[in-house]
Amino acid sequence: MTVEHVDVLIVGAGISGIGAAYHLQTECPGRTYAILEGRSDIGGTWDLFRYPGVRSDSDMHTLGYRFKPWTAEKAIADGPSILAYLRETSSENGIEQHIRFRHQVRRAEWSSDDARWTVDADRRTGDDADAEPVTFTCNFLFMCSGYYSYKEGYTPDFPGLDTFAGRVVHPQQWPEDLDTTGQRVLVIGSGATAMTLVPALADTAAHVTMLQRSPTYVVARPDVDAVANGLRKVLPAGLAYRATRWKNVALQGFIYGRSRTHPDQLRKRLLDGVRTHLGPGYDVHKHFTPTYNPWDQRLCLVPNGDLFDAIKSGQASVVTDTIDTFTEHGVTLTSGETIEADIIVTATGLQLVTLGEMDFVVDGEPVDFSTTWTYKGFAYSDIPNLASSFGYINASWTLRADLICEYVCRLLNHMSATGTVQCTPRLRASDRNMPARPWIDDFSSGYMQRVMDRFPRQGDREPWINPQRYTRDKKMFRKAPIDDGVMQFTRALVPTAP
Repeated sequence: MTVEHVDVLIVGAGISGIGAAYHLQTECPGRTYAILEGRSDIGGTWDLFRYPGVRSDSDMHTLGYRFKPWTAEKAIADGPSILAYLRETSSENGIEQHIRFRHQVRRAEWSSDDARWTVDADRRTGDDADAEPVTFTCNFLFMCSGYYSYKEGYTPDFPGLDTFAGRVVHPQQWPEDLDTTGQRVLVIGSGATAMTLVPALADTAAHVTMLQRSPTYVVARPDVDAVANGLRKVLPAGLAYRATRWKNVALQGFIYGRSRTHPDQLRKRLLDGVRTHLGPGYDVHKHFTPTYNPWDQRLCLVPNGDLFDAIKSGQASVVTDTIDTFTEHGVTLTSGETIEADIIVTATGLQLVTLGEMDFVVDGEPVDFSTTWTYKGFAYSDIPNLASSFGYINASWTLRADLICEYVCRLLNHMSATGTVQCTPRLRASDRNMPARPWIDDFSSGYMQRVMDRFPRQGDREPWINPQRYTRDKKMFRKAPIDDGVMQFTRALVPTAP
């Protein structure tokens, strides 16, 4: 069996992986690389999700790459537009030739003696073809596979689900043949996916009901950034993009900061906005007033207030209650109310996973990431030559992915300059008794809380933190020295003479 070797192996050809490839070939031109992608196309999230209305819930001037201006009129873009942007980025930079499609990675094993990873994958020549095992080796492994399972979404164990006579679908596996025209649709959930689906389906369905256990903070804003479009008329595209990106980063940071320092003021402003859209007769307290503070969970963006328009038109409604049981014709709620439906959509979230649902082994020992400490939110204590791209949960994903890529390239260039072959974050003596905190802190969403025990811990000091704050991350990634006394560098072993 032929084993292919590259300097850097990237896993995942979504928004993180394409960005990683660009940074590598731009900032580390002497390094060879390949991308392993389990699916048959690039795009990751934006290729996987095909449900009606799928779109970003972050503006594209910050979700887009720092190096690739977003020039479309709409700042809140639909899925196909984002996928086209990723394709263009890949094509313009010759990244496609480095991608190995239909390569599902299963296992990665590190050998300190060889200073390399051995990565096992299953390769398929077609969607229905049998898999054949293939092996790659690399000096550095860069995980860009996201944080949720591509196999299936999360669906709670609903009582009586199998008694429902209609069709039940999860947005992550949206069927191409599903026609909701003239149908009564029940969407279970209150997150971004549910609030995207409801107005998209309401145009043609007989009626759409969004059933939620508890409310989510919702904010309406235009899908067009008038300032960005105005700047493009008077400034070069790159300069206009950088100015808009700076503006939006500053605004995101300000709003998040207010949520930490003045939560009551921000809550009032958000709820007043909902009342303005839905009018004085709507029960905003029951359906749109969460029990937690803003940004303890993600805010939901509704572009142009489309969700509110669907509610006001009578084509959609919101019910806040819990499910007692499914029935043949819909659901019975704890309150005794029934909701009849022809189609039920379980927009109930994602299954979070650590590092691509792979097995990792270091020098013969299986890795349990829950026992490790996160190094700057992208690497792991005692795990050599490994980085993972994980963006923001309270801002645009790509802001942090770009920072991580910059840092990984700095790290690789430092190793080249110093003749070292292994870099491993290790706890200092002063770090060994630091208190442990969850990898994602101060974020109460169920999809995170369900799996935090499987993720690395963070401490109370740099670099053992994952702050999820762009301003702090910029200093930590761009200003801090590579050789910081925590990242340990090892030179290649020199064979002894016989």
